Amino acid sequence: MGRAHMAATADRPPSRSAQLATAADTDPVGPLWRGAQLFRLVSYCYALGFQIAINDDLLHRGTTWVLFGVLTVWTGAGGVAYFVGFGRNRYWVSADVAIACVMMLSTSYVATESWALDNQSWPTTLWAVNSVISVALLAGPVWGIGSGLLVGGTSAFVKGAFDLNFGRNATILIIVATGMAVGLAAVIARRAQEALARAAGIAAATEERERLSREVHDGVLQVLALIARRGREIGGETTQLAELAGEQEHALRRLVSGVADDIGVGGSTVDLAAQLRALAADRISVSAPGTAVEVAANVATEITSAVINALDNVARHAGSGAHAFVLLEDLGDQLVVSIRDDGVGIAPGRLAQAQRQGRMGISTSIVGRIESIGGTAALECAPEGGTEWELTIPVDGRGDGTTDAERDG
Repeated sequence: MGRAHMAATADRPPSRSAQLATAADTDPVGPLWRGAQLFRLVSYCYALGFQIAINDDLLHRGTTWVLFGVLTVWTGAGGVAYFVGFGRNRYWVSADVAIACVMMLSTSYVATESWALDNQSWPTTLWAVNSVISVALLAGPVWGIGSGLLVGGTSAFVKGAFDLNFGRNATILIIVATGMAVGLAAVIARRAQEALARAAGIAAATEERERLSREVHDGVLQVLALIARRGREIGGETTQLAELAGEQEHALRRLVSGVADDIGVGGSTVDLAAQLRALAADRISVSAPGTAVEVAANVATEITSAVINALDNVARHAGSGAHAFVLLEDLGDQLVVSIRDDGVGIAPGRLAQAQRQGRMGISTSIVGRIESIGGTAALECAPEGGTEWELTIPVDGRGDGTTDAERDG
């Protein structure tokens, strides 16, 4: 029976209170909500002392204590609801504002006009500010300011006069400033949580990609490289098999190289040297600094994509036996990437002819990408002498990851 009961307890879904507690712990504004309830307790103690001190001066003393009993119940219920988390919604907050305003308006019934004019509204403005704090935490500074104006305006209405001499009576200004300040704090907390979540997601995705890259490199890629190399050495019918293995090796290296746009988001940076080294293959040699070359993620994406396009052109047009050589140089204020091959080269006038025929692959896929991040791309070629691309990208100024559209905007 004991084991069966324990198993049933383990399989039982979490209680409602446990779920709410978990939700509260994940709320980025949760610490502010909980801290606000300490202020609610302090303001309640102040209101209680105020009630004891001035009760003899009121018209309806018994009614006042009944109203204070309602205030006590709501203070306890609201404090628990906000602290645990299930009250952090517009219904509870709206009720909080309504009760605060009704309590303040009751001053006109329980006290004389002269008393209301000479004193703060019952049951103290300090306690009423709790509702402003709740609105600001839930909805931000704009709604916090609006609720501050409402609560402060209710206090002025009870007194029957609005004093523009804020040097003598700054109650409304203080209430409004409280709503604005608490609302801004809540917005900052939520934005910080979102940024932290994005950073954690990027880090997790990058770590997983690196793990897969290591596993693939130690297994599949080495086998494909071996097949490609041995197939070319044997020759004959195995040459075609070697070429297919080489193409698949190249495609797989590109897949695990971290070029995907979903990894490079926001203002993150990546190691360009590691991305380019991942492109190395049987007929592609990559040389890069031994230390990390950190650049903005979108800059790394454009550079790596341009290099991939250049290598694809080598595979298609440089001849079956052509080798490609990629060199990354970090010169401090700029990066230089060279892509050279020992293929058949490009005949004079061939590029101009391709452009006249509407084939804009080079200008859009390579030159366009590099220019979009503030760099330059130059091509040198000669018949029977191979080709060489030189990509120059500044690492400051226009090369900081800002696109042309963003700069023009």
